[in-house]
Amino acid sequence: MDFPNKTILITGASRGIGKATAMAFAEKGAKVGLNYRSNDEAAEITFKELPGEGHQLFKRDISQKSETEALINDFVKEFGRLDVLVNNAGISIFHEIDSVDFEHWTHAWEKTFETNLFAAANLCYWAAQAMMKTGGGHIVNVSSRGAFRGEPTKPAYGASKAALNAMSQSLAKKLAPHNIYVGVVAPGFTETEMAAKTLTPEERENLLRESPFKRMAQPEEVAHAILFLASDEAAYSSGTIIDVNGASYLRS
Repeated sequence: MDFPNKTILITGASRGIGKATAMAFAEKGAKVGLNYRSNDEAAEITFKELPGEGHQLFKRDISQKSETEALINDFVKEFGRLDVLVNNAGISIFHEIDSVDFEHWTHAWEKTFETNLFAAANLCYWAAQAMMKTGGGHIVNVSSRGAFRGEPTKPAYGASKAALNAMSQSLAKKLAPHNIYVGVVAPGFTETEMAAKTLTPEERENLLRESPFKRMAQPEEVAHAILFLASDEAAYSSGTIIDVNGASYLRS
């Protein structure tokens, strides 16, 4: 899977899975656009670490509807075309129904869906408009095992990812005649810098027990699945959801 001179836009690209994906595409010869919301320092570090040349940073808050169109326009203006969109940005907010007030409950649903679903849907729309003008492309949406197993402490997160899966498969059907291929990667818990900082030893131990491999996914393993779905060789896998969860959750 090589991507010589392909243009790739990745949201939430400054750290974790987004950073690993950006590095993997750049190593394969792609020109990468890194979208991030606010962490200038992390974005600059990732940008400087990317191999190759011609990459670009795009600071946009994609939870704002107008920013999604602006991001795609900025990207196309910079690179001339958009070959691959990776919707990786996402948030999760704890909001257990038996312990939070209604204001917290509704806030969690609104903010989670703004980023995890509405932003991804809007970016898919503008990306598809750009791709239809240039003969096609690939969209890869990053979901979660939480879409299937349920998230009792973060139900909005699980629901947003389930909706993202359904949207992706609908778009895979609708966009196929335009040579636009849509796929989904659904990771389990992934070993990121944020996880290392926020998990307690007990939480970490519980997560390690979930997989028979007794470890969490590495960001590079998730990135590998994203690259596969973004490749020309995976065109007939459009509509696929790839689980990357170390057999911690198996679905039929």
